Amino acid sequence: MSRVQAGSDLKAEIDDLVTANHILHAQGVVDSFGHVSIRSPQRPDRFFMARATAPGRVKHDDIMEFGSDGEPVDRQGRSIYSERFIHSEIYKQRLDVNAVIHSHSPGVIPFGVTDLPLRALSATAAFLGSGVPVFDIREAAGMTDMLIRNAALGKALAESLGDAPVALMRGHGDVVVGPNLRVAVARAIYTEVNARIQAQAIIMAGGGRVTYLAPEECELRERASAQDKAGSGHGSDRNWEMWKSELSK
Repeated sequence: MSRVQAGSDLKAEIDDLVTANHILHAQGVVDSFGHVSIRSPQRPDRFFMARATAPGRVKHDDIMEFGSDGEPVDRQGRSIYSERFIHSEIYKQRLDVNAVIHSHSPGVIPFGVTDLPLRALSATAAFLGSGVPVFDIREAAGMTDMLIRNAALGKALAESLGDAPVALMRGHGDVVVGPNLRVAVARAIYTEVNARIQAQAIIMAGGGRVTYLAPEECELRERASAQDKAGSGHGSDRNWEMWKSELSK
């Protein structure tokens, strides 16, 4: 299946995938570049992602199905992202992941090129408390054009990500994953927010101490978010509905 028909069981998921592209653009996480995918709920060895186009312009008919090799099931002459292997290789290695986002999120890039690690400073970014690895493509392939153009590089990135929710890509951006699309989108946005706040805090501290969230605080916060179905109102659905409503303004 390369085009998702209106009557398909996948329609709601594909609609959300389109919306996710628009939200990430509106929130300044992606610009003309970047991409987001979801694992197929029907075929876990496949995933859905837009054809190569600016995220803010993605439409329902742009969504394509890809196999575990990162190649489209039915290309139909459409352009495809060269870095689709980021998605295919992470899905292979992380069975807990059902959504992947790659962006050139501007606030995070300084933390991938300096000795300052990206750490959880804001409660909304408690998921960063498990640590944020940095992938340096030179360690996997020497000098390149910085793009994840094949499965080998995608695998190296996935291995660097490990079991973390976020990995920085030196001089390139980051990759963010989640158990579902809404969580992944929230993580991508709050990774950018946290990076900007952390940079500001470091400047304000002037070499002094910055108090980050303790590992225990991050764990408790994440546990509370996971239990949000009980109705506390602090989970990814609340964020999603707000960001989605802002698209129509």
